[in-house]
Amino acid sequence: MALTRKDEARALDAEEHGLVEKSHHPEVQELSDSELNDLLKLIRERRDRAQRLARQRRREMRGKAAPRGATPAAADQGSKLKLEVLATAVRRLNSERDRRQRQGAREDLQANAERALTMRRAAAAKRHHPIGRTASRGMASNPSSKREQITDPREVGRVSQSIKRSQAKRDK
Repeated sequence: MALTRKDEARALDAEEHGLVEKSHHPEVQELSDSELNDLLKLIRERRDRAQRLARQRRREMRGKAAPRGATPAAADQGSKLKLEVLATAVRRLNSERDRRQRQGAREDLQANAERALTMRRAAAAKRHHPIGRTASRGMASNPSSKREQITDPREVGRVSQSIKRSQAKRDK
C-alpha cells in the first residue's frame, strides 16, 4: 500500500520529516550529486536506527528481551510505519542516483560517438587519394608472382607421352 505524505508526517519527527520531504519528486531533482549522497547517507542511518528499534520492540513484545522503558512495548505499529517510510525514501533516493548515473553514461557515450565521427571525418578529409594502385602517372606493371613458364604445358605433356610410347615399343 502506498504511503501518503500525511502518513509520513505522522510517523516521523520534524527533522526526519524534513529529510524525507527532500526525497520526493520535485525536490530530489534539484539536489546536487553531493547533496543527494549526503541525504542518502543520513536517511540510511535513520532507517537503520528505526530498524534496530523496531526489532527491539518486537523482541520485547515476545518477551525475549528486557524492556527498555518501565514497561515492555505493547504495539509495534508506529516503529513499523516509521521504518517503512524511511525505507521508501531510501529507495527513491537510490533510484534517483541510478537514473543520474544512467543519464551520465548515456551522455558520455554520445560525446564519445560524436568525437569519433569528427575524427573519422577529419581523417577522410586529410586523405588526398585513395589507398592502393592509381593511374596518376600511368598504370605501373604488376609482375606476376608465379614462376615464368618457358614452354606451353600442353607441349610438355605431348612430349612426355610420346617418349613413354616409344619406350614401350622398344621394351616389347
